Amino acid sequence: MMAGCSSEPLYENEAAVQANNVVETVEGLSADLRDINGETLARATLEQTGDAVRVRIDAAGLPAGTYGAHVHMTGRCDAPDFASAGGHWNPTDHRHGRDNPQGAHMGDLPNLVVAADGSGAISFDITGATLRGAGNPVMDEDGAAVIVHADPDDYRTDPSGNSGARIACGVIG
Repeated sequence: MMAGCSSEPLYENEAAVQANNVVETVEGLSADLRDINGETLARATLEQTGDAVRVRIDAAGLPAGTYGAHVHMTGRCDAPDFASAGGHWNPTDHRHGRDNPQGAHMGDLPNLVVAADGSGAISFDITGATLRGAGNPVMDEDGAAVIVHADPDDYRTDPSGNSGARIACGVIG
């Protein structure tokens, strides 16, 4: 069998970046965020990018508005309230909110703004995080989840930024 140059990844979960004959593989994980009826409202992807984990959420079907979004500490999404996902992922034991003078905890994400057509996206790098292994891994023995909340995050109120009920949840995997 001959091997040649191709822009297609060799494996499903592998992204290759080629520059000056150097190939860097990036591990990636994803989650479909579903409401209590099982309808997919958004998709989250997480990938290791150097010393950070990049979290991207793409909405498709949420009503227009602004929503809080967070990484939660347990990989469970049991309806009707998704409380099984636990609290926000917080391996460094910080208080909530990017406007907190001591710094936000790692599960804090920017608000997701959704347009009238149901689309919206955020992308955010969590510096100091890892997907797995040493450091501050998102994926520990009980996994993790990404949640979209009913209201915007006010970026300061502990523990969840007054972001309201959990309306969509996805187990990262």
